[in-house]
Amino acid sequence: MKRIASLLILLMAMASPAGAARRSMVVADSLTHSPLPNATVYDRTGAALCMSDDLGRLPRIAAQHYPLTVRYIGFNEARVSGDYADTVFLSEAVAELPEFVVETRSRRLLHILAYVREVSTLTTYTDTVYMFREKMVDFMLRPDKSVGYAGWTNPRTLTCRSYYRFTDAAGLDSVSDASDYHFSWADWMSVPPPARLPLPLKGRTTAAADTLHAKYSAMEIWRRDADRVGLSVNVLADNAARRWVPELTPFFSYGVEFDRLRLDYTFDNVTADSISPMELSRYSFAVESTGRGRTMFRFGKRDQEFFVSTEADVYIMDREYVSVGEAKKWAARRFDLDEIGIYEPMDAPPLADDVRRLMARVEGIDKDAVRLGARADTRMISKKLGRRNFRIGRRALLMLKGLTGISAYKGSKKRKQEWKEFRDQCRTLSGSGDE
Repeated sequence: MKRIASLLILLMAMASPAGAARRSMVVADSLTHSPLPNATVYDRTGAALCMSDDLGRLPRIAAQHYPLTVRYIGFNEARVSGDYADTVFLSEAVAELPEFVVETRSRRLLHILAYVREVSTLTTYTDTVYMFREKMVDFMLRPDKSVGYAGWTNPRTLTCRSYYRFTDAAGLDSVSDASDYHFSWADWMSVPPPARLPLPLKGRTTAAADTLHAKYSAMEIWRRDADRVGLSVNVLADNAARRWVPELTPFFSYGVEFDRLRLDYTFDNVTADSISPMELSRYSFAVESTGRGRTMFRFGKRDQEFFVSTEADVYIMDREYVSVGEAKKWAARRFDLDEIGIYEPMDAPPLADDVRRLMARVEGIDKDAVRLGARADTRMISKKLGRRNFRIGRRALLMLKGLTGISAYKGSKKRKQEWKEFRDQCRTLSGSGDE
């Protein structure tokens, strides 16, 4: 019945007037023909255009954007060259998970290494900051509170490469490999918590699907094919869906408005009637928000709206159980950071053309020439270096600091205190206490 229902939904989604100049396409699994929600479509330049809805349907796309590239985590990408295709079928990607070390009494913390590829954008009414970043991160998860070491659930960055493009209202832009702005949502997207499979998926060795609906839209869409389980979550559909993003929960009470918050997970080698980080092989997410970072990082004017979006793919590269002692060594970074490179997984799709162009521009910057070509501000250089002049200048500087309160020491101390207060408030709102 599930197979028949999926086919009926697919046929209804493909239906369009016979004389339509542009047809609405559907993205579906090539094996089960089930629609795939949240599939991302990229235009001929590699820029993201849109995503499929809960029934796998895509909006009508103008001919000038073709050929298109359709990507969905856990599946091989597909290229669409014509604008009259009804359905885009994606085949599952076969990925080998890393070997897994069996847990013992002394090895109870799960350490996960992952590769992250993200695109984030900060937009105001006048300026735009575009960022592409790839990095290696790790997680340290404990199975329950009986373990005396908490670990960390947010992705901790081990090494990364960042590429920024800054554009103003006049269309002028500049690029860099660094920025003072911190606006990415990727640092708050933890691995999913353990969960039980819906009843239609339990004990199945063939294709199966199930959908959990909220009041107005689908909240969770589950798919199973043998030992692989896929899950798509629309967090904004219902408050109950926030369990998948525990680290983001405080932001809902912090005045951040989310316009989109969707996640896709792929679990492999699922043999029980539940899923957990042990079976997680990859996940992706798409976040669009208004107001990100104002209370935390003080960027943006108080009377100016700004918007933040992040799209990212996370690939699990390695995982093993470790002891508390080993976990503390990881926490203290007792390893050579220079030896930790960025390892791109074999099943990661090729980079988009606009990303490659940005990387080429940033890597082509002659940093030595920029530093040597910078003109010194002569106002900061005294023409008289005598002791009396130093005393007068020092006294004036101290007076200025006393009036404005902007000394480097005070500013740094204030920022640290604000950050500590924010994290304490987040823990209180999420109910995690001091753990």
